[in-house]
Amino acid sequence: MDLLQTVNPATGDVLQSYTIIDKKIINQRIEKAHGVFLNWRNTSFPERSKLLQEVARLLKKGQEEYARLIATEMGKPITACRAEIEKCIWVCEHYACEAESYLQSREIKTDMKKCLVVHQPLGVIFAIMPWNFPFWQVLRFAAPTIMAGNTAVLSHAPISTGTGNAIAALFEAAGAPAGLFQHLIVDNAGAATIIAHERVAGVTLTGSETAGRSVAQTAGRHLKKVVLELGGSDPYIVLEDADLDLAAQAIVTSRLNNSGQVCIAAKRVIAVRDIENELIDKIQLLVSQYKLGAPLDPSTQIGPMARADLRQTVHQQVMDSIALGAELLLGGELPRGAGYYYPATILTNVRPGTPAFDEEVFGPIIACVTAEDEQDAIKLANLSRFGLAAAVFTRDTKRGEAIAKDAIDCGSCMVNTFVASDPRVPFGGIKASGYGRELSREGILEFVNIKTIGIHE
Repeated sequence: MDLLQTVNPATGDVLQSYTIIDKKIINQRIEKAHGVFLNWRNTSFPERSKLLQEVARLLKKGQEEYARLIATEMGKPITACRAEIEKCIWVCEHYACEAESYLQSREIKTDMKKCLVVHQPLGVIFAIMPWNFPFWQVLRFAAPTIMAGNTAVLSHAPISTGTGNAIAALFEAAGAPAGLFQHLIVDNAGAATIIAHERVAGVTLTGSETAGRSVAQTAGRHLKKVVLELGGSDPYIVLEDADLDLAAQAIVTSRLNNSGQVCIAAKRVIAVRDIENELIDKIQLLVSQYKLGAPLDPSTQIGPMARADLRQTVHQQVMDSIALGAELLLGGELPRGAGYYYPATILTNVRPGTPAFDEEVFGPIIACVTAEDEQDAIKLANLSRFGLAAAVFTRDTKRGEAIAKDAIDCGSCMVNTFVASDPRVPFGGIKASGYGRELSREGILEFVNIKTIGIHE
């Protein structure tokens, strides 16, 4: 019997052990999900909405309990954990209200008497979700999936196994039919078994580029629809006419959120030379005021990293970047003592060819890159295999809009603010950051059959 353990990243202590289920149980659970789907697909939107509204109500009621679970399993500061639950409530309420309009059929004028486009659920949808936003990532998948009439099967990140179980219990408490939402504790071989199962109609993964390539390969062999939201090395361009206080605040808020473990964080700060030093001074001042500490302390702004190996990877990327010419302005040292803490770190003189520029650095590292002018900044921003998100800072909002719209290769680009996902707008990347979209109308359409109905006479 194979087991996995969850560990408190603030202390290194084992929290819980869980049994990994075998292929026989996997098949039973998927058949159960399919059986529920055959009924759920025929429910009305008001009935589905009622369930999600109840999930939202229970999230509000249990907010503190769920926030403490997040903090304990993956180390996020408790104030940010509470905010994550608030966002989960939002996405549930959004789809409870908007799913019916998103999936409304439409009539198209053709040579036929009548031609309709309708949207029908596909079946069992399998989600492989990460630990960095362990409630939000799951609910932003589950809310549209279930409102569309599908059923949901989750494989959560091992370090968030308790959270996966809590979300399954949440749906049960809300009155969901048994099997509508299930958390399956599986290893990589088990996940491959689920993808290959004939009852599974689609797969969605949020995770690393490596995981995305593996899932896409397995899904491709079995002709399964896939949505991938992978890594990012998001560029934040700061032009010579930018409000530097605004830019610095946005950069630091974005990059140090969740101890730097955010796919859409400000990972490469690309500032034109004329204002670079002033911007870095402002960033350093803000960063120096952040408190590193225990996740359950409300005053903590940076908690531990989620795992020991993740901290070591980030530290090695910092050291390798310095060896290749980057300059260490702040941080960059492994703290002594228990827990997987890493200090907020600022690197300057970061150039292409260094890990801080070329790779996704999943930790509290601000990499500062020098650009000669706007065109050079755009070139540097696009000089990446990733294409998840970006931001542009300039007082000329028309200039910023033109750059965001036409010049930056990514799925989301903001002007004069940091990037954040929102249930009302589509979210996803291009290039090595994945494909497909989550959230908004585009997100719910990923796992439905867009069917054409033609009536001749």
